[in-house]
Amino acid sequence: MPCAARRFLSKDAVLFAALKRLSNKMSDMMEAKMQNYRTAPFDARFPNTNQTRNCYQNYLDYHRCNKALSAQGLDVTPCDWYQKVFKSLCPVAWVEKWNDQVENGSFAGKI
Repeated sequence: MPCAARRFLSKDAVLFAALKRLSNKMSDMMEAKMQNYRTAPFDARFPNTNQTRNCYQNYLDYHRCNKALSAQGLDVTPCDWYQKVFKSLCPVAWVEKWNDQVENGSFAGKI
């Protein structure tokens, strides 16, 4: 194997190891946050009383996070935060409807 190819592979291995360590640290931080979780915290992006957009955005963020970390083979524990937030904000009927739409491929959001 040429020297340049070995150097490239070793950089990828180092980068992957760093990502794995970062993912583990994020998982530990998220576990600590979720132990103290009561309800959805204030989100400056959604300052109004109506939390519909906040609910929808956290639903999208959960599925995007899950998809991105799963594709890289990383731990998806950090995504659980979004799930807890959307489950505390969204009506159950909406979540069931969106889950059915995701399964059928007719969900309007970009996941």
